[in-house]
Amino acid sequence: MGVINKSERDAISKSLIQEPINWQEVLSEIISCFDCTTGTIHFLDENTSILKLQAHQGIPPFLIPKITEISIGKGMAGIAAERLEPVEICNLQTDDSGVARPAAKETKVEGSIAVPMLLNGALYGTFGIAKPVAYDFTKEEIKELLELGTEMSRALHPHKN
Repeated sequence: MGVINKSERDAISKSLIQEPINWQEVLSEIISCFDCTTGTIHFLDENTSILKLQAHQGIPPFLIPKITEISIGKGMAGIAAERLEPVEICNLQTDDSGVARPAAKETKVEGSIAVPMLLNGALYGTFGIAKPVAYDFTKEEIKELLELGTEMSRALHPHKN
């Protein structure tokens, strides 16, 4: 699957200007555009520096309490937030890098990526998507995901454009 097409991108952009924004819908559209099955969106709580779950899809119910709040530097989302760059694992089931938390394997996904939501260098959160098969996201897909992260950040804080 290549970079998402214009109509898919337009659908995401349209979702991001709704009042209020339906973050579950935004996530579902991103998951669909990248042919994934699972995903999360976390917003950064500026007061606590904790990533807080805003939307999720395809996550087993018993894992939700473990991903409701994520510390910067912990797990894929936390590391993406800490590094301010995407963190990718080709196969979460066989990965032994220590980047993904042990419970992450319970999602049964393989190819996964966590992307920081950045605007003007500031972190607003992270989002992640994953496929049920081993997969390396292309440079073009990663660029598109980073652009979506910026657009999501802008939607969260329109006064900081």
